[in-house]
Order: sequence, then C-alpha cells, then structure tokens
Amino acid sequence: MPIDFPSPTIPAANQAEVFTRYLDYFRESLIEKTAALPAATQRTSGLPSGWTPLELVKHLRHVERRWIEWGFQGRDVADPWADRKDDRWHVEESETLADLATALRDQGTHTTAVITGNALETAGRPGPRWDGADPATLERVCFHLLQEYARHLGHLDIVAELAGAPTGE
Repeated sequence: MPIDFPSPTIPAANQAEVFTRYLDYFRESLIEKTAALPAATQRTSGLPSGWTPLELVKHLRHVERRWIEWGFQGRDVADPWADRKDDRWHVEESETLADLATALRDQGTHTTAVITGNALETAGRPGPRWDGADPATLERVCFHLLQEYARHLGHLDIVAELAGAPTGE
C-alpha cells in the first residue's frame, strides 16, 4: 500500500502527526522496496556486512518494539533482541516477507497509538532499555526511530541498485 512522501509543505495538526506520517512512509517504503527485489535477493546478502533485506525488515520491527514498548513504555519484553541469533540479524527459513510485513505494520499501529496518545515531552519509564541512564522523552525516541529508518532505507537502496530494482524515495 504505497504512501506518498510526507512533504514538509503539507500541513500537520501537530508534531506527533509529523512523526507518524514519516514512520508510516518509511515502513511502507521498506516493505515495497523489499517486495520489488527478486525472492532470492530478499534472502541473500550482496554486502560484506552480510545482512539480507528480509533481516532488515525484521530488524526494524524489533527496533520499534525495543524503543517504544521496552523503552518508552517500560514493558517487560521477553526477548527484545528477537531479531538476532549468534549476534547477527536472523530470519528463519519459514519466515516470509508477508509475515514480516504484517508484524512490522502491527508494530507500527502500536507505535502510532503510543505517539498520538502521549505528550512528546513525556519521559519513558525507567527500565533495562535505558541501561541505568535516565529514560528518553518520547520526542527523542521518535527522532531515533526516524534516523534508524532513514539510514537503513539508504542501505536498502544500495542493495536494490545492485540488484537492478527500484531505489530512492
């Protein structure tokens, strides 16, 4: 489901709407770009770092989970690093892009509810996510999520370009 780029010239009701528009756009762009790759390319790496596009989709779902649920909300998350195995991103053979995309979109629905349901200056709850530091505000968490997505979508563009698939915004 393509989403138009959230142009800065389009009015938004508030800063929370700006954050959620960009996060929605980045999520859908990630899924679309991954889906445009040949199936074999989705599961293999063309880069020395070794990550695959499907691993990236799973990773970003868990990034949101770690920062929103485990971090800001202070929830007990049984396995916050469920995107890793042997200290690397990992996707099981049985996991499909459809499954990973559904999980990412569901996580996005939760993230949106948290962002729109709290003041951005609200500090997160203390917990293990912060490793003893003071919890970040929701605004800082949102900025962090945006930079994670922007950086990783740039990485995916490189993979797509090498594979001859669509790149860019």
